[in-house]
Amino acid sequence: MNTLGERIRTIRKQKKLTLEQLAGEKLTKGMLSLIENNKANPSMESLAYIAGQLGVEMTELLEEISVQELRDVLEQAEKLFNVDIEKKADEDEQIIALVTPYVEKLTQGYEAARLLDIYSKCLFRNKQTGWKEYSDRAANMYEKMNIISKRANIGLFRASVKYTEHQYGQALDILLRERAEVESNHAFIDPITRVDFDYHEATLHFAVGDSISAIRVMEEAIEYSKKHRIFYRIDDLYRLAAFEAMMSKNEQKLFFYQEKLKQYGQFADDTHSLLFYDLMNIELLNLEGKFGQALEKIEGILTRRSLDKIYRPYFFIGKGIALYGLSQFEQSLHWLDQVKIPSYMHHPFDLSVFYVTDSYKALCHLKLGNHVEALTFAKLAVKNIDPLPHTPYKDFIYEINERIQKECSL
Repeated sequence: MNTLGERIRTIRKQKKLTLEQLAGEKLTKGMLSLIENNKANPSMESLAYIAGQLGVEMTELLEEISVQELRDVLEQAEKLFNVDIEKKADEDEQIIALVTPYVEKLTQGYEAARLLDIYSKCLFRNKQTGWKEYSDRAANMYEKMNIISKRANIGLFRASVKYTEHQYGQALDILLRERAEVESNHAFIDPITRVDFDYHEATLHFAVGDSISAIRVMEEAIEYSKKHRIFYRIDDLYRLAAFEAMMSKNEQKLFFYQEKLKQYGQFADDTHSLLFYDLMNIELLNLEGKFGQALEKIEGILTRRSLDKIYRPYFFIGKGIALYGLSQFEQSLHWLDQVKIPSYMHHPFDLSVFYVTDSYKALCHLKLGNHVEALTFAKLAVKNIDPLPHTPYKDFIYEINERIQKECSL
């Protein structure tokens, strides 16, 4: 944080003014140099004159942190904060170190609110205390400035805290409360914020096992997006809809949303949508017992693409299942053993897919005559899936556990 003299010099240079130009007719170049080097203090009259010459409010010079300085800090923080999740290393720690010297001085303005917002989220992700205070301060500042989208985002973040703890019911309650507060305080909610609320509400309804509410909100969001020609989150909504259709075994809806995903992926050149479309097809091939086709498709994708950390484990699961179906049990175990649940994976749908991995490991060990390992993995799958809402994956895990219990007791 700069002194008064440093702030004057910084703004002067930003304005591309020389000492002589800034001094003008009322100050000498020598006096201005002393002021900039903190060897002399200007009178209020001189300070008002300098502010006028610089084209800024006098309060900006008196503030310990100038708006420009905050903008520079925010620019650095945003770059670190927006690093892709797959490439993140110590960016959160860098942000905390960058912003900590400023936090007590962040009292007004967008830059201050956004820095507090980012800072609170980094503190939470690093399991440091005090994040809620800074989040509340940011929310209040956004509210006063009527920046609805940012205020809503803090509400979504508050819900996500419980979501990452797998407290799905509490997460949904928080989101509904935050949404109601935002909507009651503001007559107009911009379309992107509305869709954001809808998408997260739908995912949380699914997380607590309320498929009826989830489908209603999800389909309303899709129709709203189509009506208002908003493509924001449309790929996420299509993925959610396709996954739900697959689990509910609604072939007509599944085909419809799969095609929508494919069309969107091709139109937007969106890798995530196209990979999800491929994964859905692989899942269906495995479910239909077409293991050879599933394996061929997986190996073709693994050969052509360099998969990111998000999708790689899903393809490994698909390959492990296909190899099990082809009675290549040791090869299947090789791929299934490479599957690790990412730390950012929290939704019951995703977790269920990963927990099925242990059931297939159990089946492989059973076929290889390793009964102790088969029982261990079958029980582990049940233990993990037990707290989650009902899905076909949950039924499969229970069924495999019963089968292995019986066969190993013979």
